[in-house]
Amino acid sequence: MIIDYENETGSEVRKPLLLIVDDDRNLLNSIALILERYDYYFITCDNGTEALSILAEKDIDVVISDFRMPGMTGLELLDRIKKINAEIPIMLMTAYAELDIAVEAIRKGAYNFIIKPINPELFLNLINQAIEHANYIQIEKNYKEHLEKEVAQKTRELYESLILLNDLSNEIVKRLTMAAEFKDTDTGEHIKRIGLYASEISGELKMPSGFVEAIAFASQLHDVGKIGIADGVLLKPGKLTPDEWKLIRSHPLIGAKILSNSSYPKIKASEIIALYHHERWDGGGYPYGLKGEEIPLEARITIICDQYDALKMRRPYKPPLSQEEVIEIITKGDGRTLPEHFDPEILNVFKKISSRFEEIFNSYIT
Repeated sequence: MIIDYENETGSEVRKPLLLIVDDDRNLLNSIALILERYDYYFITCDNGTEALSILAEKDIDVVISDFRMPGMTGLELLDRIKKINAEIPIMLMTAYAELDIAVEAIRKGAYNFIIKPINPELFLNLINQAIEHANYIQIEKNYKEHLEKEVAQKTRELYESLILLNDLSNEIVKRLTMAAEFKDTDTGEHIKRIGLYASEISGELKMPSGFVEAIAFASQLHDVGKIGIADGVLLKPGKLTPDEWKLIRSHPLIGAKILSNSSYPKIKASEIIALYHHERWDGGGYPYGLKGEEIPLEARITIICDQYDALKMRRPYKPPLSQEEVIEIITKGDGRTLPEHFDPEILNVFKKISSRFEEIFNSYIT
């Protein structure tokens, strides 16, 4: 049976297909005459088993079934069809004496019922209503699918935009921090290492993933304030004068000012680290001389990362130190650097994972 025809525009439009199920051949013939007269497409069969087979193979829009059939009743067929496709409108044909059965069918999900003997006009009207109902369900289904695809597409585009924006933000920050580090004789690898060191310590401290991600980003901006320090002071190979040392000690304040008043959590964390990363656990740091847990955790982590890397690096005023020498200085002190400068818990973590610090340093050095 042909199911598709062409509309006025030449595009294919699918016409509704009906399935009529009844073991009364005379009734099927009568229904066929009515449907053919009004150009409906339909398939007929005389039992529920065959009806289920047809439903599995054909795209049926409306099912009309007699209630009383051998092998499988109309209610049983209704249940089986609803389990396969709950959206197909199903109408059961029943006699006047069986109206209680018709009510039960409606309760179980039948779209409507048809009283025998069939009134052609009423029969066609019920079929049209069922077809309109099926069309409405399909339109709604198509709309939901379209909406879901559109939402998925918009979500994907938003995600890609956020990734791009995040990458752009990270690129801008990277170049900003490199500008500060280039003034300090480093190639910019120092900032990468600080972020990786801080991430390792935070992970070992069992901090939330959001904290680990934020400090890995924010700690790289710890020395951004060096942009405001004159090269003659910052790169001076000899001993600094008191005034020069005072100027150097101002870079946390400069960095915090550069990063202040941001609404972005990572930049806020960067401001905190820039301002407090030279504060010491024993209160001997700067710019405010904070002590112990008065110092934000982000800064307490960053200071030991920065100190490790500074000792490992070659500077105008010092040669690079070996891993053993650096561990000795940080854990036991050398007069200038003391273990009392660091949060004891973070210092213990550093001792535990210092080999990872060395791996990072060796991987990001030029």
